[in-house]
Amino acid sequence: MEGLHSHYRNLGSTGLSVSPLGLGTVKLGRNQGVKYPSQFQLPSDDEARELIALAHDLGINLIDTAPAYGTSETRLGPLLAGQRHKWIICSKVGEEFSDGESHFDFSAAHTRRSVQRSLERLQTDYLDMVLVHSNGDDLAVLEQGAFDTLESLKREGLIRAFGLSGKTIEGGLAALQRSDCAMVTYNLREQAERPVLDFALAHGKGILIKKALASGHLCSEGADPVQEGLKLVLGHQAVASAIIGTINREHLKNNVAAALAVLGT
Repeated sequence: MEGLHSHYRNLGSTGLSVSPLGLGTVKLGRNQGVKYPSQFQLPSDDEARELIALAHDLGINLIDTAPAYGTSETRLGPLLAGQRHKWIICSKVGEEFSDGESHFDFSAAHTRRSVQRSLERLQTDYLDMVLVHSNGDDLAVLEQGAFDTLESLKREGLIRAFGLSGKTIEGGLAALQRSDCAMVTYNLREQAERPVLDFALAHGKGILIKKALASGHLCSEGADPVQEGLKLVLGHQAVASAIIGTINREHLKNNVAAALAVLGT
């Protein structure tokens, strides 16, 4: 199957070139408190290794993880051993998940500790991107020290780019004025945050899309919901990549095929 190798996009002005689909890894480490339509078992190490190898073969070079994704980071470290150069790794700060609940800390001290812990878990000496994992109160989150610390960590060479994974237009716009990129919800059902995409395009900022397929809930939208969803998302020039979380090899192949159809190959 043809892959996405010839369709990489610049993430704003970060210097990072990413595949138009990224591999979301919440399902590698967490199956509690997630908003997917059906229950699932965490994959074995062999299954996860095969999925990552398939993603690479299909031209995907972006992996999205987070401390809040249970054991995702811890598992990815050994799984990516020896192939760090092949991947753009995006992780997050601010949200922790334990005992079935999320807890938030956006302080400077926690932000630095969190990034150091992610580096250790992922067995790497730098992260390509770190996003602040907002609790929804985006503007308040931006005032609590995380962004200042991420700016310092970027200067220190521990991260290459930073931004906000937010939930509001106001938060996305404010974040992009102070950072490199934003992760935004945008799909066939939810397009309220489109002004953030438009601002990013006008100002050379990067955009990653979360919930591009509405967390698997788009099954009733149009004749081919995946293709229609990706047509909307990848059709906006600000969008560098849509993060698709799957542990199913066939779903991954189908998502790449749909993206290639949209991208006109």
